[in-house]
Amino acid sequence: MREIADGIWHWSATHPRLGIEVHSTYLPAERVAIDPLAPPDVLEWLAEHGPPEHVLLTNRHHYRSSSELVERCGATVRCVRQGLHEFTHGEAVEPFDFGDELPGGIVAYEVDAICPDETAFHIPTRRALALADGAVRLEPGGPLAFVPDHLMHDPERTKEGLRAAYRRLAAELDFEHLLLAHGEPFVGNGREALAAFAG
Repeated sequence: MREIADGIWHWSATHPRLGIEVHSTYLPAERVAIDPLAPPDVLEWLAEHGPPEHVLLTNRHHYRSSSELVERCGATVRCVRQGLHEFTHGEAVEPFDFGDELPGGIVAYEVDAICPDETAFHIPTRRALALADGAVRLEPGGPLAFVPDHLMHDPERTKEGLRAAYRRLAAELDFEHLLLAHGEPFVGNGREALAAFAG
């Protein structure tokens, strides 16, 4: 658990089902956790530093440790409306729509590629943008990349749609830090990294 920029805390953990390292973010001042996968020591830390009041999911697959934060901290979990069909086992998830302003002044943007609920969160107070699965960082210090083709229904069309979305976000939004659900964040140069990746 480390503060990567003012008011932005980041950690990684191994997903118990997928067996891969995934990444999560906490904004203490805003009381917002994004895509949290929290082992016991992180749950303890979050309970002491906040605790989180809101959990925001960049897509429906990132529920991760949300139920623990609901039970332990009374947090409210939110996912874009297009992804609510995933939650069929009594999970308490509230919908939002693209364009909505969410807790902490965070605004949800539609990516419209890879899956209908792929969401980017612009966090103006922290000069950051959080992404879901469309762009990943396979190695610390490495460049942005796409997920493997076999995880996309139509790889070439999906990549074209992601590039278009990321060009738009990099051109229209003001941010310095790029937060990823799959990979180390870009601190200070996130906008440039996303624009270069989008081409």
